[in-house]
Amino acid sequence: MALPNGAGGYQVGDGNIGEATLFVQGAPTAVAAAATMTAAQLANGLFVFDGTAGNLTLPTVALVEADISSASKVNAAFDFFVVNADASGSDAVTLAVGTGWTIVGAAAVAAATSAHFRARKTGDGTWTAYRIS
Repeated sequence: MALPNGAGGYQVGDGNIGEATLFVQGAPTAVAAAATMTAAQLANGLFVFDGTAGNLTLPTVALVEADISSASKVNAAFDFFVVNADASGSDAVTLAVGTGWTIVGAAAVAAATSAHFRARKTGDGTWTAYRIS
């Protein structure tokens, strides 16, 4: 499929409703056991878990706000995804809080499933991770 362009560049919302929306996605962060995310990994937004059951712990809010400059405003938000690629069907990965975080919704991601989370700044030094799917 050719990418539409006008005047030599890609035009967002050019009217072609069948076109793919492209964005930059860094390589996923591979996780094989319990781990604490870095702020940069969280900003990348994609985690693939394939290992023994354990927690995937969010970095502290202080680290997130120091690393993600646009995270300074209340209601600033971004999405991240956890894919549990464990094919054995027995190892869940659970999103765990770092200092300053609250999780709303199911934190466990069962084997062979994935989860979509939205991180939202709710106040000074506080963020909430909402499980969307």
